[in-house]
Amino acid sequence: MRKLFPSLLTSITYLLALIYFAPVLWILLTGFKNEGDAVAMPPSIIFTPTLDNYRMILESGAGSYLGHSAVVSILSTFLALALGVPAAYALAILKLKKADDILFWFISTKMLPAVGIIIPLYLIIKQLHLLDSLIALIVLYTAMNVPLVVWMMRSFFKDVPYDTIEAYRVDGASGLQGFFKITLPLVRPGIMSTALLCLIFVWNEFFIGVSLTSTSAVTMPVYMASFMTQEGLFWAKMSSVASVAVLPALVLGWFTQRQLVRGLTMGAVKG
Repeated sequence: MRKLFPSLLTSITYLLALIYFAPVLWILLTGFKNEGDAVAMPPSIIFTPTLDNYRMILESGAGSYLGHSAVVSILSTFLALALGVPAAYALAILKLKKADDILFWFISTKMLPAVGIIIPLYLIIKQLHLLDSLIALIVLYTAMNVPLVVWMMRSFFKDVPYDTIEAYRVDGASGLQGFFKITLPLVRPGIMSTALLCLIFVWNEFFIGVSLTSTSAVTMPVYMASFMTQEGLFWAKMSSVASVAVLPALVLGWFTQRQLVRGLTMGAVKG
């Protein structure tokens, strides 16, 4: 029984992984169908694949929307890390008064539904003449991700032995030197996992994008929604666009899975 248990556990793990991946696999397959096969009931497993949907993506200029998503995701993640990592370090290492209250204030901003603030945001951005601009999206997505960065990175910094920090201070290193040369390398897996989560959240964000953009700054999720028309849903075309949109996140997650798992097990899931 003891010998069978590891094999049984492995089989269950693979089965669960297949169940979770099945919707993504179905989207990938549907992207190679024509519209008739895509809406056929019961669903057609055997079909003649076609590249017409992907040819349509290239001809419609979807590359620009993909570029918008990439620019917004990368820049907003970088800015969120630049702002959130030092704040998390201060809350974890420095003896700040009411550090827990500050941390709670950070994370409480994530509890507010986006629909509750979209009207004032729209009016402010309109007054600044930033509607339908990448700058507005970058600023908002940065603000959206800073609480996540602070919350996660504080846990990573708290796992750093305080004796290590005291040692480089005794050796004469300044606070900034110790932060960049000693502390940051120790929490590098945490930074990578946090950055990946921020990238995924921004890459998939739809509500703010569809509310504040129309043509010049449309991202992939907003472009995907354009296939929901009064004539109906174009499942095959939407699936092909979804396949293109999800592919970068899948590839990035695949190549960084070791760092992601290592980072999440360092302490980001702790309080």
